Amino acid sequence: MAFLQEIVALGLLVLCMTAAVSSHSRHSRYTPPNVVRLTDAFSHVSIAQEYSTFFGGSNTKLLNNGSSANLALDKSSGSGLVSRNKYYYGFFSAAIKLPSGLSPGVVVAFYLSNADNYPHNHDEIDIELLGHDMRNDWALQTNVYANGSTGTGREEKFYLWFDPTEQHHHYSIIWNSHHIVFLVDNVPVREFAHSSSYPSVYPSKPMSLYATIWDGSQWATHGGKYPVNYKYAPFVVSFAEMEMTGCIFNQTAIVTSCSKANPSSLDPVDGPEFARLSKEQSVAMDWARRKLMFYSYCNDRSRFKAMPPECK
Repeated sequence: MAFLQEIVALGLLVLCMTAAVSSHSRHSRYTPPNVVRLTDAFSHVSIAQEYSTFFGGSNTKLLNNGSSANLALDKSSGSGLVSRNKYYYGFFSAAIKLPSGLSPGVVVAFYLSNADNYPHNHDEIDIELLGHDMRNDWALQTNVYANGSTGTGREEKFYLWFDPTEQHHHYSIIWNSHHIVFLVDNVPVREFAHSSSYPSVYPSKPMSLYATIWDGSQWATHGGKYPVNYKYAPFVVSFAEMEMTGCIFNQTAIVTSCSKANPSSLDPVDGPEFARLSKEQSVAMDWARRKLMFYSYCNDRSRFKAMPPECK
C-alpha cells in the first residue's frame, strides 16, 4: 500500500511539474521572425515634458531625469499619465516592464483616446496588458473603438513569446490614414485597415496618448473570475523609451498640414514606409496570429450575430 501511495505521489508530482512547465513554456517555445526595428527610427521623448498626471499622482514616480516613470496600483488608487498634446495620426511606442508575481485583475494600458471630448461617440486605440494568474501568464489585448461606446469594441487577444516582467519590451501603435497596426517588439500582431466601405468604424478624431495601471477586476482576468489580490500590492509597472511622433492637433488651425510640414520618408502620417506592411512584416504578423492569438471578435458569434463588415 505504501508503495502504491509513493507511485501516486510521484505521478502527481510529475503532473504538477509538467503543468508548471507548460504554463510558462510559451516564453521559450517561439522565436519571432526578423523585422525592421521601427522603434529605432524615432527619438525618445521626455515623460516629464510631454506628459502630465492623469490620475493617482502619489503613485507616479518619474525617474532618470524624467525619461522613465514607475506607475503603481495599490488599494488606494491606480495611476496614469496623459500626453500634453493631442494627435491626429502618428507612431506611438513605449518600452514597458510589467509587475512580477501574481497579478490577476491588474490592467496596464498604453492607448489613444478622446473620451474626454467625445464621451458618447469617442474613438480609442488600445494596447492593454492583462495580469498574470495561476493558470496563464500576462496576455495582450488590442482594441479599436470608433464613434461609439465600449459595446462597439473590437478586441483581439494574444499570448506573448517572452516573460514581460523580466525586462522592458516595446509595445507600439501605428495610426494613419491607411491603417492601424499594433506591434510588440516591432513584430506586427494586428492590422486594422481604413476602408472607404466602412469609414465609421475607423478612429478619425484627435486623441491623447495615455499610460496607466488600474484595477480591472470586473472583467480583465477570465471575465472577472480572478480579482486583484492586494496582498501582493503594490503592483508597479515601468514605462521608458516613450515615442510620440505624428500630427499634433492644433485647435486654432482649420486644416491640418502635418504631411507637408514633415516631408521625411519616415513620416508616420503618410510616409511610404507606413502606408502598408512590407512582405517581411506581413510574414511576421501571420506568424504572430497563427501562433499566439487566442481570441478575435471576428469569430465571436455570441457577441456579434452579424459579422462586422471589416471581418469579411
